[in-house]
Amino acid sequence: MHIKYNAPTVLTYAFTSALVLILSQTLLPSLTTSLFMVPGKHQFNPRDIVNWVRIFTHVIGHANWTHLISNFSFILLIGPILEETYGSLSLFFMIAVTAFVTGILNAFLLPTALLGASGVVFMMILLASFTNFRQGEIPLTFILVLTLYLGREIFNSFTSNNISEFAHIVGGFCGSLFGFFRPAKR
Repeated sequence: MHIKYNAPTVLTYAFTSALVLILSQTLLPSLTTSLFMVPGKHQFNPRDIVNWVRIFTHVIGHANWTHLISNFSFILLIGPILEETYGSLSLFFMIAVTAFVTGILNAFLLPTALLGASGVVFMMILLASFTNFRQGEIPLTFILVLTLYLGREIFNSFTSNNISEFAHIVGGFCGSLFGFFRPAKR
């Protein structure tokens, strides 16, 4: 018996995020804020190329181990199933699009910075409810997940906290669109 690198996109994503956090907490203390955090609308400078890089890389950086573990416990649970269903390259594309959409909307609409993979988590949660989707049908699991997960995020968006419910909602919207318009590989 041997260990298999069974979900290359998900595992590489997880290991890269862990490495960035290790480096941020040891050798390069400003790494996360300088390369892996999207500034809010008042700090985002569209002429600064680093800000455009951050639009994609914010899903790799995390504030601390609790933040990383809470995101990647879902990603490592759901991601391999999605990677097998949709393919490694397709899942990578979905992660990149979700990072872009959550990052760009945050940079131009919200005053706070954005950091972490929670938008990707919600993309995967909603996308997972489509794994047995057939044309002309709306899975009941999708309706329930949409109601429970995104309903909670909409409700929580009216409370004061350090969580980007906006990224959760946008990530869930991305996952819903991917589920409707990107058929699973057979």
